[in-house]
Amino acid sequence: MSNTIERVKLLIIGSGPAGYTAAIYAARADLKPLLYTGMEPGGQLTTTTEVDNFPGYPEGIDGPTMMVQLQQQAERFGTEVRIGMATAVEFSTEHGGIHKITIDNDTIIEAETVIISTGASAKYLNIPSEQRLRGGGVSACAVCDGFFYKGQDVAIVGAGDTAAEEASYLANICNKVTMLVRKDHMRASKAMQHRVNSLKNIEVKYNTEVDEVLGDQVVEGLRMVNNQTGEKEEIAITGIFIAIGHKPNTDIFKGQLDMDETGYLITQGKSTKTNIPGVFASGDAQDKEYRQAVTAAGSGCMAALDAERYLATVGSIDEAVADQYNI
Repeated sequence: MSNTIERVKLLIIGSGPAGYTAAIYAARADLKPLLYTGMEPGGQLTTTTEVDNFPGYPEGIDGPTMMVQLQQQAERFGTEVRIGMATAVEFSTEHGGIHKITIDNDTIIEAETVIISTGASAKYLNIPSEQRLRGGGVSACAVCDGFFYKGQDVAIVGAGDTAAEEASYLANICNKVTMLVRKDHMRASKAMQHRVNSLKNIEVKYNTEVDEVLGDQVVEGLRMVNNQTGEKEEIAITGIFIAIGHKPNTDIFKGQLDMDETGYLITQGKSTKTNIPGVFASGDAQDKEYRQAVTAAGSGCMAALDAERYLATVGSIDEAVADQYNI
């Protein structure tokens, strides 16, 4: 390992809407944030072709462009953005302690505060045709992208509450929804199952899996296979939504930060505070309920404010700020 060691007031790990929004607020507070992008600069939105539900874009915007603009805005106020991934962390449990984060197994960043915005990754089926058509009709977020398929025939894969909720959402705007359930029953709650079954334009196919997503540039159809009989069937659709869950990108923090059984970071009350003083969590790494760009951005703002107020309590920022919070 290199002996390169840097000291910063605030380190932001992750570069989605949460990370960049945190950077904008922190930079404006003169915290001189350092942000490392992670393996996927810009986060999940870089794989989204159209973002139509983020405030301030009346004509919509494509995801990669939006993330470039957020980065530019953060840099405008003094954020230093670097390509790199946190590979190890050593958090101090003391109030005012220094946290050590290793980047790319090489550089050690000593940070007075840390904002975690590492996000979550949608789970996919990982079949070639599905991966090839991501952004061309294959999506992992019906609430994000369902609007583009209004009045059309679509399919959804999944059997839990999320899949049932998204199928119901799609049924309200799409002509027909074909729901593929791998087993002979759904895992969703009885209430969600009743909702799905009450909607006449949802057809549930049990013991059914995706064999291939059809189409060259965009989704044009779906070939399904019955995993009991081996029988295959093709249907014409324009979109397919994969709703088999998300995995928060938090493995590196296991054993140091409190998280639930699926790995989502646990924050205190309505704040972004974790169980470690000076370490804050925002975005999809701690949000398994909403998972929207706008809510991630909001929690990034909260994390920056929480970090600023924390630093005031340890005398790291100027006395005028401390006086503002009556500390």
